[in-house]
Amino acid sequence: MISELENALIKNRADFHPVIDFDAATEKLFHFDFTDNNKVLGASEIADTNQFTGYINRTLQANDAKFGIGGYKENRTLYRRSELFAGEEARSLHLGIDIWGPAGTPVYAALGGMVHSFAYNDKFGDYGATIILLHQLETVAFHTLYGHLSLADISTLHEGAYINRGQVIGHFGEPAENGNWPPHLHFQIIHNLYLKDGDYPGVCTISEAEAYLGNCPDADLILNMMKYVQ
Repeated sequence: MISELENALIKNRADFHPVIDFDAATEKLFHFDFTDNNKVLGASEIADTNQFTGYINRTLQANDAKFGIGGYKENRTLYRRSELFAGEEARSLHLGIDIWGPAGTPVYAALGGMVHSFAYNDKFGDYGATIILLHQLETVAFHTLYGHLSLADISTLHEGAYINRGQVIGHFGEPAENGNWPPHLHFQIIHNLYLKDGDYPGVCTISEAEAYLGNCPDADLILNMMKYVQ
């Protein structure tokens, strides 16, 4: 069943500003698969940030792609690289979409809103510098999360600041400031933050999937990018 939020996003889909600079007429997107189906990316490359970054860069170059993308509802092997996702039942189901590309890539607000919160989630494998915006679309309030940004992007922010549609709000961070990942953006739509501040799970356990996916609809409803994957 389509939720009220999903209906509002679908209805206004054509009005969202691109989150990154991508020209589908002249540039390519590569679809990264980080499930067990990926037989190229080995455990050693996943564990080592430099090797992982090399894999991302080589793959994009080999496919003549400006960016890599994917991940919503993907049951990923990636999170074995960090104790952050371990537990009695490991967290492995991805709740947003990742866009992989060069550090420093500008990130734009998809629609107007307010800075709800921001934080430096600095554990290995976490979001690093993170911004959460609060929006209202028609009668529905919801949030967008931008993770793995640069520290400079949150150095002058304050909660409650208004953000315009299309405003640059961040940049892909370097591994040292983005949670030790290859440079990328984690973009996620969140209906209810449940009192969280500057953070919200981007990965859940399989047993929690129904509740989390119900609260975090497909980020491509705003990104409008998956149709361009090669």
